Parts: sequence; structure tokens; C-alpha cells
Amino acid sequence: MMTSSEIRQQFLDFFRSKQHQIVPSAPIVVKNDPTLLFTNAGMNQFKDYFLGNKKPDNPRIADTQKCLRVSGKHNDLEEVGVDTYHHTMFEMLGNWSFGNYFKAEAIAWSWELLTEIYKLDKDRLYVTIFEGDEKEGLPKDEEAFNEWKKVIAEDRILLGNKKDNFWEMGDTGPCGPCTEIHVDCRSDEERKQVDGKSLVNNDHPQVIEIWNNVFIQFNRLKDGSLQLLPAKHVDTGMGFERLVRVIQGKTSNYDTDVFTGTIAVVENITNKKYDYSDSKQAIAFRVIADHIRAISFTIADGQLPSNTGAGYVIRRILRRAVRYYYSYLDYKKPLLHQLVPVLAQQFENVFPELHQQSDFVSKVIKEEEEAFLRTLGKGIDKFNAYLLSYRNFPSGENLLATTNEDAEESIIFTVENKPVLNPELLYPGIKNGLVSGEFAFELNDTYGFPFDLTDLMARENGLKGIDKSRFDELLQQQKDRSRAATAMDTEDWVNVHPHELTEFIGYDSIEAKTKVVKYRKVKAKGKESFQIVLAATPFYAESGGQVGDTGILQIGSTTLPIIDTKKENNLIIHFAETLPADLTGDVLAKVNGNTRKATAAHHTATHLLHAALRAVLGTHVAQKGSMVNEEQLRFDFSHFAKVTDEEMEKIEQIVNEKIRENIPVVIKELPKEEALKLGAMALFGEKYGDVVRVVIIDPKYSVELCGGTHVISTGELGFFKIKHETAVAAGVRRVEAVSGKAAENYIAQQLQQLAAVKHLFNNPKELLKVIENSVAENKELKKKIESLEAKQLASLKEELANKSEQVNGVSFIGAVLEVSNADGLKKLANDLKANAAVAVLAANIGGKASIAIMLSDAVVNEKGLEAPKIIKEHITPLIKGGGGGQKTLATAGGQDAGNLQAVIEKVKSLL
Repeated sequence: MMTSSEIRQQFLDFFRSKQHQIVPSAPIVVKNDPTLLFTNAGMNQFKDYFLGNKKPDNPRIADTQKCLRVSGKHNDLEEVGVDTYHHTMFEMLGNWSFGNYFKAEAIAWSWELLTEIYKLDKDRLYVTIFEGDEKEGLPKDEEAFNEWKKVIAEDRILLGNKKDNFWEMGDTGPCGPCTEIHVDCRSDEERKQVDGKSLVNNDHPQVIEIWNNVFIQFNRLKDGSLQLLPAKHVDTGMGFERLVRVIQGKTSNYDTDVFTGTIAVVENITNKKYDYSDSKQAIAFRVIADHIRAISFTIADGQLPSNTGAGYVIRRILRRAVRYYYSYLDYKKPLLHQLVPVLAQQFENVFPELHQQSDFVSKVIKEEEEAFLRTLGKGIDKFNAYLLSYRNFPSGENLLATTNEDAEESIIFTVENKPVLNPELLYPGIKNGLVSGEFAFELNDTYGFPFDLTDLMARENGLKGIDKSRFDELLQQQKDRSRAATAMDTEDWVNVHPHELTEFIGYDSIEAKTKVVKYRKVKAKGKESFQIVLAATPFYAESGGQVGDTGILQIGSTTLPIIDTKKENNLIIHFAETLPADLTGDVLAKVNGNTRKATAAHHTATHLLHAALRAVLGTHVAQKGSMVNEEQLRFDFSHFAKVTDEEMEKIEQIVNEKIRENIPVVIKELPKEEALKLGAMALFGEKYGDVVRVVIIDPKYSVELCGGTHVISTGELGFFKIKHETAVAAGVRRVEAVSGKAAENYIAQQLQQLAAVKHLFNNPKELLKVIENSVAENKELKKKIESLEAKQLASLKEELANKSEQVNGVSFIGAVLEVSNADGLKKLANDLKANAAVAVLAANIGGKASIAIMLSDAVVNEKGLEAPKIIKEHITPLIKGGGGGQKTLATAGGQDAGNLQAVIEKVKSLL
């Protein structure tokens, strides 16, 4: 039986024999494409070729591409692992033709590879072609039909509609008909009973698509119409995991050697067995085996888990895996990080970036797991508190089944090993035996607590589950808000001077005479703006951490401010808030020179800093992110300890020494392999061409691949100063620093602050000693104040204890007091528990209202009162503020201190 590695290699070797250039996978994390967070198809890295923004070195290309999908048809994250053939991260084997071969070759080679190289049974294969679409004015794909007839029986060539057999990049852009190859993996007995052709594209788990050949020949415009492209392209994609499953004769992707090694390690760690079923335990194994791939490869490509964007997607995937092993494998410690070495070794020869960063990725994952396990603990505590607040502890026989017959007919759950008939009697405040959708959503949204775990715990405690319809409603509202906040309406490009390719000339000049190639209108958040493409531009587009240039376009008599410059794939786009009526004339493009110069200084300083960090902390230091603008630089790097003051001082010293040496900044364009031999540092998660730009600041000190702008020599930086060093994520530290004019301004500000502090202390000779004495004196005075306050509170407690009154049979103390802090008020209220069932204390502290409410357990249970609810519903309107706390003790603060007595009377009235 062929291994997965052999299957992958045979694909690449086959297309190499057909004169295809084999290229490496692009990073799974997408940059310079506002429409994508992750690479979700093999063609993503080639969009520039399809859009005409760039020409390939070779018109025939093949590769295996890391992809990630967590939404869309069949790719809902919550379904991955439930079935056996969909994944978050997957490999896409693909071959491409850019204006070279077309349908005849693509179809013939697909058939040759599958049936002659992989030896798939021709009797199990079906193909689909586009049947045409009257509304679009598109005929049946006769060309594909005729090519397939050469190799397969006509009754195995099936017609597919636009949904299944017409591929589109998005709402606009390149598109065309496609032909899919499906395989029937059912047993011979099953195949005799039901013809496989009836199951194609009908979601049968054993009749699956393995290869899609897309023939890109149209361009979809904003108005929905189709234009023929000047050149025709082929874009194919074959799911690697499915292909391996078919060749290895398995009924599940997870039974192939792509996943079995990971599953075996999970079995050893958890002492549980994978049983190939649909049980929750089996699903947990599949979820873990799938998700660890997505998590590991995205982190290796530079995307750390976070609360926004792509980082949030990775955090969601990781947390889903954690909750599965926590809930269904009964494993309560970090598990995923233990799998990284296994994965790194498995993919060392195909995706080496994970192997090269195995320790770093493991540590990041472990810290994320530990953080979420703590969150799970907090969520469980909050859930238990929620149940406890509604719990009615039974004492009578009315709640319990008294006979075996009763139990058999109507048992729902048990309390103290006795069957309970009705959960609503045990939790009378929980409507219909369902945890409220609002509470489940709060747990999920605020605390990251998963819905399915809340649902499981509810059922384990005798409830029927969660009000899912309300939960889904709240979740949809959140999604709609998020979608509305990021919605963008982009119109079609309007061509002014069609130009084959745009050119960046900003390394050598910040001013250029050029023309407008095209423009388009964009609407976002109700605001209209314009995007402009120039034939030649000196404007640097945001990339590599460096911000985009600003400046002006002089078009005739109009001066048009450019507020930003970004890349969309390989296209440099200039952002403007207005647009002149006539764009046909010559354009003078001028970059803001001062801003560019300051930004370039910070970019060069980043290279100096990176090298100094590696010299002082160790060669494990690698860049994990950066931001460079005219005001400062921000540099994120891998390191698992706080950088000490001594290390920071040494790093600054090295950088400033290099500045004073006034080292020339040498920039060369070299073949990538030659640059790497020079010792050039390539960043994980970046896509490099065959020829790369190398920035050299002394070959023995700093050699990096970089597309940014730089100063001519290091002396132009003048001075370098670190402002802050902090942690930003597991195993990632951040340095913020300044150089050049920004460093001068920063030092001036620091000296001004120092002068102000000296002035406050009457300019002493030994400022530090004076400050230390002042701090010590302040601590001593605070202790004395606290002692006096404690005596005052003891005196007040004794005085208030004698003022208890009865209100409707409840002992009550209410008073407006003179105290100096809210904590003392809260402590006093709590101390009065022995003297009253309810205490309401109020004070005017610094002109603001401060309230503390104490309720005994008996008042909470018998009267149905809760201190936080009293504050929210009755107190905050009176004091114009807010507050909260526990059921028996809560506090509030507000702007209006004029209604303190009314607060006391209000609580009294509730009794």
C-alpha cells in the first residue's frame, strides 16, 4: 500500500514530467489580500496571474498547498470531526496553466494520473461537466464533454448545474465552468443495489469528489455580466486527504496514515481507545487529529491566537479541541502541545517550517491551553452558581418517584440516587427546564465557554438543555453587527489608461510623472472613497510591517491628497477621499518626503534591533511581527522570558554602536538560494520569489530579506532608544523603540518630566533619595489612616447595632454615614450580618454616592431578593451610577449623592 508521502510525491513527479514548475506552498496565513484571512484554495497564491496583475515565470505550475476553511458549505467548524471527510486544515494538490494548455490536456492528464499512476478502478469513477445556464446565456460545456468521451463511457459523464459546475472566485473576478471527478468507495454489494451516478453530489459519505478542474475563461463584473478573458487558464484542486483515503482503501480520512500517527499518540496520552464510531469519544479523537494541524501550521506561519481576525479563528479552533478532550476524553491537562513534535516530524520534508519552530509552536499552544482550561473552570463555577440560584432543594415526596413503575415511565434524572419526575420542580425559576439563551450566550461570548459544554452540563444536572433558538438569535445578531461593521461595497474598476503591469519605482525616487491606469469607488460605513492605480508609482504600499506612504497626486490643476497606500495581491492601490472629474492627463505623484525618511529610519533601526536581540538573547530569537512608521517602531519576537534591564541596556548599546559606525546599508537583488547562503534571515509566513531583495548592514552583523525602504547609512538614525518591553502572547515579547528625530523628541519629553518632578521636590541634590523617603512616609501615613478607619468602623458598627428596627418581621439597619472610602462601607455592611438581616449603608465620598447592601441568606431565599438586582433595578436610577456583587452583598457608586436617604427608604419599602 502506498504511503501518503509517496502519493504526494507521485503527484508532483507526474506534473514535473509534464513540464510543470513545482513551487512551494504559500503560507496558510494570507497577507496583502483584504478578501481573505487564510489560504482557502490552492489558487489563492496565483490570483495575480488570473487578474492580470503579474506574469508567471512558467505558464505551467504544480504544488501542494496548505489550506484552511472554517465556514461555507460542508466547512462549518462545528461539523469537522463529526463526519469523516471534511477538515479545517487540508492539503490541496493542484496544477495550473496560465494561458497555456486548456481542457484537452487537463482532462487527459487527470485521467492518466488517476487510472494509470494511482491505478484507481475506472469502474468507480464518474465525472461531471457544466450543463449550461440559460439566464447567463452560457451553453453546455461541449468541449469538456467531448474530451471526456475519449476516456470514459458517456453514461458516466453527468451534467451539473451552475452551483456545482461553474466556479467563481467571488462576487466579481475570474470564473468559468469546471469538471469534477468523483469516486464511488462503496462495497460491490452496495453498488449493485444503487447506481453510483445517482449519489454524485448528493452528500453521500462514500461517493465523494476528489478532483476539480476549473477552466477560467470569463471575468464577472459588478453588474453580474460576464466578459471573456483575453487568455484562458486552468486551475485544478485535488483534496490530498481524500485521495489518500481512496488509494489506501479506507472508508474514513482519519483511518489513513495522514492521521493515524496522531490518533495513536492521543490514545497513549489519554488511555482511551479510538473506536471508529460516531460516539462523542471517537469524534473527540477526530477533532484533535484535525485541529492540531490547523493550529500548528498557522502559528508556524506567523499567526498567533488572539481575540480578533485570523487570530480569533485559530483560538476558536484550539478551544474546540480543548473542550472535546476535556469533556469526552476526561483529560483535564494541556494535551495539544504534546502532539506538535509528532506533526513536525511527519511533515518535515514537505512543510519544514513547523519542524524548524517546533519548540516555539508547542509553547504557544500549551500556554493557550492552560489559559482556556482556567476559563473552563471559571465557566463551570459560573454555571453552578446559576443553577444554585434557581435550585429548590426538595424535602417532600411530591418531587420524587415513589415506585419503580413511576420511575420507569417518567424518570428524567436523579437527585441523591433517587429518580426525579420534573426538573421544573427542582429548578422552579428555569423556564421549561431550559437554561436561558441569554445566560448561555453570556458564557460563550464573555467567558469563551462553549455552547455544547453548557448544554452537556445542563443535561447532567437534570435540565433539558439550553434555549437554543434564543441562543442562535443572539449569536446571529452579533454576527450581523460584526458584518455590518466590516461591510464594504466595491465597484468595478474603471479603466483610464490600460497598462499591462504597474511598477513601483519608490526605492530610487519619491516623485514621478505617471498616469492613472484605473480607479474604482468604494463605500464602507456610509463613507465613500476612491482607490487609484498608477502606471508607475513612488508610493510604498503597506507591507512587511512598514506603513503605506502618504502624499499627493497633482492632476492638472487639482491637488489630490493620498491618505494611504496598500497592496491588493500585487496591485499597488492609492487611497483618496475625492476624485477629479478628468483623470486622463499626466499625473505628478509626490510622496511625503519627511514621513518617508522617518519611516525608513525606523525600518533600518528594526534590522539593527533584530540582530542585537539575537546577539544578546540567543539565535532562537525570530521576528513574529513588526510595525514601522514615522513615530516609532514596534518589534515582536520569540523569547520565553522577560528581557532584563541589563539585557535591554546591552541591546541599546549594540544598536547605538552600529549607528555611530555609520555602516552603509547595502541593498541587493539576488537569487533566493544565494541570499540564504549569505545568511539572510527569511521570515516564517512570508512568500518569497526566486529573486529576493537583500538588506545588508555589515555582512557579519545583519543580513535580511526585506522589501521595505531604508536609509543610506546607519548614521542617519542618529540615536536609538527603547521605550517599552512587554509580553504580547505566549512566547512572544514586544519592544517599542524610537530613532532619529522621534528619539530626540522622546528624550526631550523624558527630560521635561524629570525637570517637573525635580521642581515638585524643590530641586534637591539627591532626587532619588528624596522620592524614596516620600514613598516610605506615604506608606506609614496610609497605615495610620487604615488604623484610624478600622477604629472608626468598629465604633460605627457598635453604634449601628443598637439602631436595628423591624420591617415586616425583618431586622433592618439603614444609615447615611461619614466614611472616607467605599471598601470600608462594604466591610461595615458585611460585619453587620450578626446584627440585622438587611443592612443598607450610604455615604457621600468625594461628592459621589457610595452604597453597600447586605442581605442574609434567609432574606434571599424567603423574600426572593438579591442585592445586585436591588442595585440594578432600584438604586442606580437614584444615584445615576452602577454596581453589582454577590446575592448577599453588593455595592454601587454614582454621580448623584443627593438621594442617599431615598436609597435607604427604597430598600426598606421592598421588605
